Amino acid sequence: MTTSAPSSLKPRKKPQQARASATLDAIFEATIQLLVKDGYPLLTTTRVAERAGVSVGTMYQCFPHKQSLIYAVNERYLEILAEKIEYTCRAALGLPAAAMAEALIDTYWAAKTERPDVTRALYRSVVEMDNEALIAEFAARTEAATTAMFASASNRSFSDVESVNRALVTVIFGTVRNSFERSHSEQEVNDLRRQLIAMCRAYLESCVG
Repeated sequence: MTTSAPSSLKPRKKPQQARASATLDAIFEATIQLLVKDGYPLLTTTRVAERAGVSVGTMYQCFPHKQSLIYAVNERYLEILAEKIEYTCRAALGLPAAAMAEALIDTYWAAKTERPDVTRALYRSVVEMDNEALIAEFAARTEAATTAMFASASNRSFSDVESVNRALVTVIFGTVRNSFERSHSEQEVNDLRRQLIAMCRAYLESCVG
C-alpha cells in the first residue's frame, strides 16, 4: 500500500509564515470555487491564481501543475474531516457505546453535508488520481481515534475492540457516503439516520466482552 504522496503530486514547498498560510488558504478556496463552478477539466493554475489574487509565479512556487494543487486541496479536506472526527471522539470518551456511535454518525453526516457542492466536486476531482496515500493517512488517524473512543465505553468491555470499531466505522461511513451520493431528501436522511443508529445499537448489544 502507498504510504506517501507520489513525488509528482507533492507541493514544491509549504508555507512557514502566517502570510504565506493566508495565501495558501486563498488558493485553496479559489480552487474549490472553480471546481464547483466549472469542474476539473476547465481548472487551470492560471485561473486559480487570478481568482485568488496571487501571481502565477507564486502559484508555481507551490504547485508545479494542477494535479499537485488538487492533491493538496483534497489533503486539506481530509485533514479537516479527520480533525472533526478526532474532536468528537475525545469529547465522547467514557460515554455509553451507543452514544459514541450516534455522535460519530452526526459528525460525519454534518461534515459531508456542510458544503455538499464542494464535497461532490472534490470527489470528482480525484477520480483518476493516485490518492491512496491520502485515504490511508485519513483511515489511520480516524481509526486510532474511534478505537480509543470505543475502548473507553462506560457500559461495554470489548474483547476485540479493533474488530468492533472496524465494523462500526465501515457501516457508518459507508452509509453516510451512500446517502450523500444518492442525494437523499431531508426526510429520507432523517429516517436513514434513525435506522443506522438502531442498527449500531443492536450490533453493540450483541458485542459481549
